[in-house]
Amino acid sequence: MAKGIVIYYSRSGNTREMAEMVAKSMGDAGLETDCKSVDKVKVDDLLAYNAIVVGSPTYYGTMAAQIKQLIDESVVKHGQLDGKVGAAFTSSANVGGGNETTVLSILQAMLISGMVIQGDPQGDHYGPVSIGKPDQRVEKLCGRWGRRIAELTKKLGR
Repeated sequence: MAKGIVIYYSRSGNTREMAEMVAKSMGDAGLETDCKSVDKVKVDDLLAYNAIVVGSPTYYGTMAAQIKQLIDESVVKHGQLDGKVGAAFTSSANVGGGNETTVLSILQAMLISGMVIQGDPQGDHYGPVSIGKPDQRVEKLCGRWGRRIAELTKKLGR
C-alpha cells in the first residue's frame, strides 16, 4: 500500500501548521501519511515512502539549512527516489520574500532525483505559500494540494 510523508522545518510554527494541513489532507484522501520534523528523518527513511513532501520557511530566497542538509545527504541514495511523487511548500514573512525560488529549489533537487512533481493549475502553482501565519486561503490550498498529491500517488501505485 502506498504511503506518504510530509517533512518540514519550522522555527515560528507557520511551516509546521502547513505541514499538518497537507498531511491531514493526504490522509483524508486515502493515503497513509506521516508528518515529521526534519530532525526526526534520516535519509534511509525516504525509501519507505511513495510520496515525499517537503516544507521549509523561506530564508534569503531559499530553503532552510536543515532541509538542505537532508537533501544533500540524500545523494547517497541517488537514483533510489526515482518515480516517487515529490512536492514542496513554504512560508515567509513577505509576499516578495523569495517564496517561489524556495519551492523551486526543493523541486529542482527532487527532479534531479527522478521524482514526479505535482503542480496545480489553480492557486499557488508550484506548491502552497503562506505569508506569515497560515490563513483560510492557505488552509484551502494545502487541502486541495494534499488531495492532489495523494491522488497522483495512488494512481502511480508506486
